Amino acid sequence: MEFSNRLKSLPTQFFATLVEKVNKAEAEGRDVIKLGQGNPDQPTPDHIVKALQQSAADPQTHKYSPFRGTAELKQAAADFYKREYNVDIDPETEVAILFGTKIGLVELPLALMNEGELMLLPDPGYPDYLSGVGLADVRFDVMPLVRENGFLPDYDKLSPEQLEEAKLLYLNYPNNPTGATASKEFFEETVKLGKEHGIGIVHDFAYGAIGFDGKKPVSFLEADGAKDTGIELYTLSKTYNMAGWRIGFAVGNAEMIEAINLLQDHLFVSMFPAIQHAAAVALTEDQTCVDELVQLYEGRRNALIAECKRIGWDVEAPQGSFFAWLPVPKGFTSEEFADFLLEKADVAVAAGKGFGSFGEGYVRIGLLVDEERLKEAVQRIEKLNIFIKDENYQKYS
Repeated sequence: MEFSNRLKSLPTQFFATLVEKVNKAEAEGRDVIKLGQGNPDQPTPDHIVKALQQSAADPQTHKYSPFRGTAELKQAAADFYKREYNVDIDPETEVAILFGTKIGLVELPLALMNEGELMLLPDPGYPDYLSGVGLADVRFDVMPLVRENGFLPDYDKLSPEQLEEAKLLYLNYPNNPTGATASKEFFEETVKLGKEHGIGIVHDFAYGAIGFDGKKPVSFLEADGAKDTGIELYTLSKTYNMAGWRIGFAVGNAEMIEAINLLQDHLFVSMFPAIQHAAAVALTEDQTCVDELVQLYEGRRNALIAECKRIGWDVEAPQGSFFAWLPVPKGFTSEEFADFLLEKADVAVAAGKGFGSFGEGYVRIGLLVDEERLKEAVQRIEKLNIFIKDENYQKYS
């Protein structure tokens, strides 16, 4: 049978192409250092796994879950936001449970937009934002994220027509792929924009726990009036190494939350209650594992940046997330450089162009292997003699 026009309109899966190249290299027996994807390499903390095991053994969890998630998990999400960000959340009307936040990000245009309406997306940005565009058959314009503006969108550059027509605006800080963070003042400016122009704000807070140099990332909902105009999506994938568990939630504006819940009433019957219980334990019990994880990523970041500077690669340290956004040397496009590193150094990175046209000129590296493996990757690149080694470099600390 022929695919529907909606399926035909979906973008090519960027990461699938990257994986195919890496698999081909490994099939040839090559030792590839894989820095291209964003799959956490640490296990889920033991106390969360044990909570799942115990709950899964309870026959009560073998029944259908409430359509909109368990009261325990919704309350845990509200308690988490009060503890971490001093934000009050109504667990009944301001929480939507998600099968991972990718689901919510793709669902929102279907739930809140009509065909042909306009949404504003960051460029570079998470490629799967475009999946929602294709499935909902809506239009999108990009907001360039450039180094000169701290990889934040410049709202002054949006045209009157864009501001008049836009229905949704997506943001993501700490940012994938750039590693940039946003301030409360920036989010307050965003809230003002949303209220003045009737634009719903969607903040993808996937890396909300991962901030460096003692600076905790800011929640969009900490801005005054944020719940009047937008929502925030939080995943447990990164904070608690639960990527394969597929669980997250959205919080904030009650009307936007109701739209997600109503759509999901027709798509799902919620998720395995034992997973929801384990997620509630993750959100509400001892957070030492989170602090340790952030320290681990910060150590990896420091090791990577120090090695890059040592070989003469002019890079900036990310402020958050578990990615580094590194400039491509002259003479290469981002895809050419990524292919060159894979072919000549057996180092896999993600080409910046895969995150949007304004990602050209960069590659993304994941801090998802240990420090020694990161150092080895840079040492392999050093042997290609692309960069001028700085014998007087200052070690990053």
